Amino acid sequence: EPTRGRFVLLRFALALSVITYLDRVAISSAATAIRADLGLSAVQMGWVFSAFTFAYAAFEIPSGWWGDVVGPRRVLARIVLWWSGFTMATGAAWNFASLVVARLLFGVGEAGAFPNISRAFARWFPAPEKGHAHGIVFMGTRLGGALAPPLIVMLMAQIGWRGAFVVCGLFGVAWCVAWLKWFRDDPATHPGVNAEELAIIREGEVARPEARLPFKALLSTNLLAICLMYFCMAYTLYFNLTWLPTYLRESRGFSVSQAGWIAGFILLSGALGSFLGGRLTDHLVRTRGLKVGRRVGAVTLPIAGVILVTAAYTENPVLASALLALTLAVADLNVSACWSMCHDVGGDSAGTVSGAMNTFGNIGGAISPLVVGYAVQW
Repeated sequence: EPTRGRFVLLRFALALSVITYLDRVAISSAATAIRADLGLSAVQMGWVFSAFTFAYAAFEIPSGWWGDVVGPRRVLARIVLWWSGFTMATGAAWNFASLVVARLLFGVGEAGAFPNISRAFARWFPAPEKGHAHGIVFMGTRLGGALAPPLIVMLMAQIGWRGAFVVCGLFGVAWCVAWLKWFRDDPATHPGVNAEELAIIREGEVARPEARLPFKALLSTNLLAICLMYFCMAYTLYFNLTWLPTYLRESRGFSVSQAGWIAGFILLSGALGSFLGGRLTDHLVRTRGLKVGRRVGAVTLPIAGVILVTAAYTENPVLASALLALTLAVADLNVSACWSMCHDVGGDSAGTVSGAMNTFGNIGGAISPLVVGYAVQW
């Protein structure tokens, strides 16, 4: 019987994705308390939200390339320890400048997390399973985002917003210890992978050249189209990760507790979309080929845009919230296809190529909170 070591890796990746978005979304749930404590305006809070994303975008390609060259085991350990430290440091901020610096360094540390997970999948999963694997990972990101609002509200009630960030940072430290003990960059060297599973993993595999920065792939129109698509996805997603609880309270009239639970439900809908999208792209690849199987976004993103505009013009707050949840669920059907395309384009340099795509996405994610902040001020 083949072993199932690659599915243990998938559990590690799922746990990491939950922790990643728990730490990332925590600040949106604590935004009202932080603004009151530090005396921040809406525009200043927009810069705090975007500071993380600008730094994250700037270091995505270098961190993804580093994982291609060194291997994701050591690189992911560095990433998780760094970002966990600056998650805790967020709770020590005493003014606007110190908070922005903490979030910048948090973004530097977290950059490359998903490209390196994707790089690990490149060696550990056969092509027909990669879409599903990415679907599980990005389901975890939305689960982490859904967990954050009610958890942070509960922690703030017990230990304040500063203590809540310390607790969030400790989750990453615990994950890192377990990761270094279990994971190996090459499944052939792992004691939990037998010859039968290795044959499944390497079925259809081509010879792997030495990992190097694939400049031709980065400059291709094919990858540029993928990057622009991910820019649009992340621009909308980051409203849900940053301003959503504030919007639900101040524009839709919900209480702090209600806004936390509704924001969690909206991100939970994205988890469902990510999971189903992974299944969908793998099914289409098997039955219709790569060209059709990876074009999920050509259908889902325009539909999501129409639903979002409808939500904005809906007066009923409950119906508007339901439409926001549907928007994210439909848009997230495309997430797994995007990350799987990076394997199709980059092969063994999947870390670098997915880093390039995620750079564009996080530029969109960095602009989004600023646009909202200035729009509120105007």
